Amino acid sequence: MKKRRFLSFAGYTILFVTIAVIITVAIAVFDAVSQKYGENKAILSVVMLITIAFLALVCTVIDAVRRKITVNRPVEQILEATQRIASGDFSVRLQISHSYRRYDEYDLIAENINRMAGELSRTEVVHNDFISNVSHELKTPVSILRSYAMALQNENLDPAVRNHYARVLVSASDRLSALVTNILKLNKLENQELAPQYENIRLDEMLAQSLLQFEEKIDEKGLELDCDLKEVYVSSEADFLEIIWNNLISNAIKFTEPGGKIRVTLYSENGQAVVKVSDTGCGISRDTGKHIFDKFYQGETSHAKEGNGLGLSLIKKVIDILGGEISVESEVGKGSTFTVILKGAAA
Repeated sequence: MKKRRFLSFAGYTILFVTIAVIITVAIAVFDAVSQKYGENKAILSVVMLITIAFLALVCTVIDAVRRKITVNRPVEQILEATQRIASGDFSVRLQISHSYRRYDEYDLIAENINRMAGELSRTEVVHNDFISNVSHELKTPVSILRSYAMALQNENLDPAVRNHYARVLVSASDRLSALVTNILKLNKLENQELAPQYENIRLDEMLAQSLLQFEEKIDEKGLELDCDLKEVYVSSEADFLEIIWNNLISNAIKFTEPGGKIRVTLYSENGQAVVKVSDTGCGISRDTGKHIFDKFYQGETSHAKEGNGLGLSLIKKVIDILGGEISVESEVGKGSTFTVILKGAAA
């Protein structure tokens, strides 16, 4: 606002000086003509009319040039830039005419347009990557469904093989369903279509229920489950929290080899609920850890067939909405520990 006030004051000063000069010139001409043709009012009137017309013309020309430079040119540049952006060209950037401390309104508009074009450009890249990744993730299960469905059409197929094919179809359809569900959830969260409905939740009971849902998978892999769940209450959204626990527990099971161990702990600290989900799985490298919350990112490719790289993206988005934090400590070959911190906890 200070920059605008300075330039407005400067503009008004220039206008005032211009008017003052015109009046001064007109008075000077009037005095000169009066001294020479004072008795001839007709000549005096004609000379003053010509003088005033000339000064008005000069002012008009000066104002036209000023408007061309200070108004029309930046407006034309802004109009061209917005038309290019509207047509999908987000590479457009406007030149700032003045130094930062001497910005006028057009410089501020140009800066905002440049920032907007930059954001739209990044959004377009993310959108294109998202579409590409979704297409790739959809292609795999759809291809499996088609191949095994065609194989099942063989009437002479061995019953054991037929059952195996049927299980593969169920697994592929489950993966496809999970992918679509996660995409819809993530899209709604990012577009703020899902708003948290806060309620008082007993977190230890919720975690216990989430673990029970994976009891069969834990037994199938022969995993040891160690739980230390303190009684903690938190004001939060139950459906959002379930997204966090289900994905973290599912990942711990997925990335832990048979005979490994999973540990889940819950306690309160400084008015915050702290949940840790640890495993003795394959672990995460430092470089992988920088990207694990990105959409469709799968650092450990040997397990890619078991997921779609959206689980941790969902977790991160949910935690951001709830105002919490998530971090990971990991070592390759020794396992990982995900720590979730939620505000508003009470023991």
